[in-house]
Amino acid sequence: MFPKSTKTLITVVAVTLVLLATPSSANAGAGDLSTARAATARFHRLEAANAAGYTILVRDLAGITCIASPGLGVMGIHYVNGSALGDAVLDPAKPEALVYQPRPNGKLRLVALEYIVFQGAWLQAGNTSGPTLFGQPLKLIPMGNRYGLPPFYEIHAWIWQHNPAGIFKDFNPRGTCGDDETDDND
Repeated sequence: MFPKSTKTLITVVAVTLVLLATPSSANAGAGDLSTARAATARFHRLEAANAAGYTILVRDLAGITCIASPGLGVMGIHYVNGSALGDAVLDPAKPEALVYQPRPNGKLRLVALEYIVFQGAWLQAGNTSGPTLFGQPLKLIPMGNRYGLPPFYEIHAWIWQHNPAGIFKDFNPRGTCGDDETDDND
């Protein structure tokens, strides 16, 4: 019915369309990251974040608010939205925590988002495997963690500061807790 060259062209086009429609690990969750960025752009001002419910300043068991790990880097200062915790819902547009780092002028800079779900709530909701978001599995933080919390799953998304270790890594080697001049302004 079609000449051989036309059939070959149709086959190539069809294969190309299938490949373009199949998400790769490089772009998995890219739309969700765009959603997260759009939903949190207004939180560059801490006052706006506080007004939206991000009012709980996280302290670890030692009273530390700017979370860092020698050799790994810095997370920063976490503000949690208490009404977002406790359920088994992970919504790219509604992170459970916003992560800030101090600037030399004393103001805070939004650098990352953190999504958190307690393991108990996740299992109670009938889930049989660990949660994923942005095409990535969340990391299980076991009992005995530095916050004194029950086991929870979490993932960071460094959408407001470049993280050379990776966008979904917990710590950013280029981050700062204000005690050095490594503040990354890109």
